[in-house]
Amino acid sequence: MIISNTLEPGDLGSIVTQHGLLYAKEYGFDASFEPYVAEPLAQFAKRCSERERIWLVKQQGALLGCICICENSMAEAQLRWFFLDPFARGKGLGKRLMDEAITFCAEHDYEKVILWTVAGLAVSKSLYLRSGFVLVKEYPRDLWGKSLLEQCYEKLL
Repeated sequence: MIISNTLEPGDLGSIVTQHGLLYAKEYGFDASFEPYVAEPLAQFAKRCSERERIWLVKQQGALLGCICICENSMAEAQLRWFFLDPFARGKGLGKRLMDEAITFCAEHDYEKVILWTVAGLAVSKSLYLRSGFVLVKEYPRDLWGKSLLEQCYEKLL
């Protein structure tokens, strides 16, 4: 498996597709999840900021995972679009991607990094907590065809 920081033609579509299919299969999200991923992902790709970075996990050209850091402000980064295909899980890639993203934030003088998720993603939550993130707020919401508990985690750097 190769980890790259360079978007190639088709990568944005693959990120949206993989999120849509994975979250539908594993959590029952409907098709409204895909535009939620696609719109800010397109804006990220247009910005080409030095204070933002994406990591793509590929094997033989197929996208198997992703994580991204976006700039919310000079002090705050946001971790986004973190997923691993079931085939790529259990190999330490999630921890490696998380560590690289947090290191990037520290190197770019962010004071904290946040992430938004929903309750019920046990494996992800475990990785967030092991990486030093703390739950700071949560709200019940109707999202992506489900009633969910939206959560915000943050890590001070």
